[in-house]
Amino acid sequence: MTGRLLLEGTAFERGEQHGRSLAGELRAFLDDGLARLNHLTATPLTLDGLRPRIDAYRAAVEAAAPDLAAEVEGLAAGAGLSPAEAWLLQLRREIMGYQKVPTAGDCTTYARAGGRYTGHPVLAQTVDLNGNLDDAISVLDVAPAGSARRSLVLSFAGLLGYLGLNSDGLAIGLNLVLGGDWRPGLPPYLAIRHLLDTADSVTQALELLRGMRLASSRSLTLCDRERAVCVEVLGDELRVREGYQTAHTNHFLDPDLARGDELNVFARNSSVRRLKEAEAGLAELDPAAGPEEHFALLSRPPVCVPDEGDIRRERTVAAVVLLPGRGELHLRPGDPSRSATQVFGLRPT
Repeated sequence: MTGRLLLEGTAFERGEQHGRSLAGELRAFLDDGLARLNHLTATPLTLDGLRPRIDAYRAAVEAAAPDLAAEVEGLAAGAGLSPAEAWLLQLRREIMGYQKVPTAGDCTTYARAGGRYTGHPVLAQTVDLNGNLDDAISVLDVAPAGSARRSLVLSFAGLLGYLGLNSDGLAIGLNLVLGGDWRPGLPPYLAIRHLLDTADSVTQALELLRGMRLASSRSLTLCDRERAVCVEVLGDELRVREGYQTAHTNHFLDPDLARGDELNVFARNSSVRRLKEAEAGLAELDPAAGPEEHFALLSRPPVCVPDEGDIRRERTVAAVVLLPGRGELHLRPGDPSRSATQVFGLRPT
């Protein structure tokens, strides 16, 4: 599915364009073990059995971000899916949870602010997922009707959001952290898309984030020309870490939230190793380092997680370097040590 999809117009129209562009691929993905969920869970799932949970999340999204709910409905119409199937594509990670899946954690993320420090803000990360999702990558070029703000969003198999940047110079990445009770609310992937649609800076994004009820624990990294911050969310608790540069993997860094960390010991050891490697590598990078130098760091072990041939295990399925000051998303799909860089730039308004 790798490619750029232009989504413009009303929310429903954007979803319809998205669905129509990927109709065949999304149908095949859903038919592959119910969006590959049944390759990953111990107990087989069915769409009918998941409907009550899907409906609860759907209601939460409709209340918190009605435009995104309308976009999901458009996705269903464009791809010829049932609404429940289109919503399932948004909720796969929430449906998997972390009690049933022995998660190893995912993603190594770091950011540097711009402003008086370098004038060259950057956010870079690996994307480590199970489910062999490197065949399901798209880049969404989002141009909402009535707004001058545009976004570039990395997407997997019909997801409306994952990570990305907008034309105001805000970039957002993420890491999985495990803890608390996962509940119906705004899924973090959709929360990131909502922030890119509505926020013009790290400061405004933080204000909006504090008013959200997120469905699951997560760490978000936000970067613009002036600030780089890492936000850890556990239930209704939110902690912000800020500095000229910041890095995160999959264990909680805030001492209070760390008491609720449910990451297993083997995954935690991996997370600690990757964090140390990312921090050391970032310290060695010149502030003016270009995307290929960042990809060199993202491509080396242990930051880059190898494919062990098990669909249930997380591996690096992509790496990205976001340059919010330039409006550029640099992508290496699949194992970044083996793939070429693709560059996506925001189109002028």
